[in-house]
Amino acid sequence: MKDKITIKAAEMFLSLGFKSVTMDDISQELGISKKTIYTHFKNKTELIKETALLVFSEISCGIDTILAQKKDPIEEIYEIKKFVMLQLKNQKASPQFQLQKYYPEIHRLLNTKKYEKMACCTVENLKRGVEKGVYRKNIDVDFISKLYFLGIEGINDETIFPVPQFSKTQLMEDYLEYHLRGIVTSKGLQTLNKFITENIHQ
Repeated sequence: MKDKITIKAAEMFLSLGFKSVTMDDISQELGISKKTIYTHFKNKTELIKETALLVFSEISCGIDTILAQKKDPIEEIYEIKKFVMLQLKNQKASPQFQLQKYYPEIHRLLNTKKYEKMACCTVENLKRGVEKGVYRKNIDVDFISKLYFLGIEGINDETIFPVPQFSKTQLMEDYLEYHLRGIVTSKGLQTLNKFITENIHQ
C-alpha cells in the first residue's frame, strides 16, 4: 500500500503541484481513508520527500539506460533531454519551483542528488565528445559540467523565466543548443545542426 500511495501522490504532485494537493485529495483519489496514508507517512512533508526521491530514482534509471548505449555524445545528450521532458510532460503546476518555495529542505536534498548524477553524466559525455572529435579539445571539462548544471537550474527558476512567457520545452531546447554551440567542433556542429533541424520540423 505504501508504494501505491507514493506512486499516486507523485502523479498528482507533478500534475497539480506540491502545495495544491492535500492528503484528502490523495485519499479520495485512491479510495482509502486518510488514516491509512498516515499509517505509512507521518505527514505530508514526509510523503513529498518519498515521492520526490521516487521520481528522481526513475529518471536516474532511465538516464543510465541511455548512457549504457554509448551513443554519439551529442545524440546522447539529446536523448537524455527527450527522456526527461517526457517523464515530466504532465507538469502543469511547476512542481520544482513549488518544491523550492514551500519545501526548501527537500529541494536542497534533491538538488544535491541531481548535481551528483548530472556531474557524473556530463563529465563522461564531455570526455567522450572530446575523444570523438565532436567537442573542442581545449575545453575545461570540470568547468563546463558545473556551468551546464547551473544553467539547467537557472532555466527552472520561474522568477526569471515565468511560465506564461517561457515554454519549459522551448527553454530546454534553446539552452541545450546554447550549451553545445559553445563546445562543438566543426564535425560536432554537423550533428548538432541535424538535431536542430529535426526539432524545427517536429
